[in-house]
Amino acid sequence: MSTIALATAAQLDLPDDETSVVADALRDRGLEALVVAWDGPYDWSQAGLVVIRSTWDYVHRLDEFLAWIDRVDAVTTLVNPVEVLRWNAHKRYLAELAVAGLPAVPTKLIERGTTFDQLADLVADATELVVKPAVSASAYGTSRGLATDPALAEHLRGLLGTADVLVQPLVPSVISDGEVSLIYLGGELSHAVRKIAKPGDYRVQHEHGGTVQHHTPTAAEIEVGEATLAALPAPCAYARVDLVQGTGGPLLMEVELIEPQLFLDHAPGSAERFARVLAPLVDRP
Repeated sequence: MSTIALATAAQLDLPDDETSVVADALRDRGLEALVVAWDGPYDWSQAGLVVIRSTWDYVHRLDEFLAWIDRVDAVTTLVNPVEVLRWNAHKRYLAELAVAGLPAVPTKLIERGTTFDQLADLVADATELVVKPAVSASAYGTSRGLATDPALAEHLRGLLGTADVLVQPLVPSVISDGEVSLIYLGGELSHAVRKIAKPGDYRVQHEHGGTVQHHTPTAAEIEVGEATLAALPAPCAYARVDLVQGTGGPLLMEVELIEPQLFLDHAPGSAERFARVLAPLVDRP
């Protein structure tokens, strides 16, 4: 029997409530499933399939992580595919998707080491901005403020000392309506949730006080989600498309293809659907 290894991290700052559920769903299908730290001593060639799940510390160890996925890909089947993982690790993909015609939140990529006097020198015609590292997760390193705020400019300068940075206009609906996440399993829409920030905040993540509720996606949201999947470098076993509401319709905030939370607990049967997608991908001896 070939093993499916679900990759996590040796140390997690947040609880991982999903990976064990996926492992149980795989075992219910008669498959062997292990939860293994990506930076541990495991021999990845012993797995018939490696599924990246909660490798949440990769954003702080990107070079090490990218070298690891190359090693794993050389000895077994990895999902999502390496070309997708590399593409998705740096948020320059947002600019690429916008060029491809996707309705993405306007994004300015500022390269590491760039110098400037005022934020307005970099981003024009925006009153309130969000500044974030181009490699990040869970709002790490993200700050919000007025374009004229010296503290926001100083935050950007600090980030640029070590990383590329994204600057985006704050989309007001993030505060009032939150974000919608469309979860795709095997290229098919499985379910959707709405993530809502706590009062006075704009960050929708649980660790920042956000809450999650079931969401029935609109036709416009589904249209953007499907167009996003069609623009990816390769088909994916799992994907999460995060949307916010702009004045003219849904806007793509991010597409999460490496280690996203899939909110399986908000959709009965979704773990079993995920297992059905993964089972045929196992490289059986």
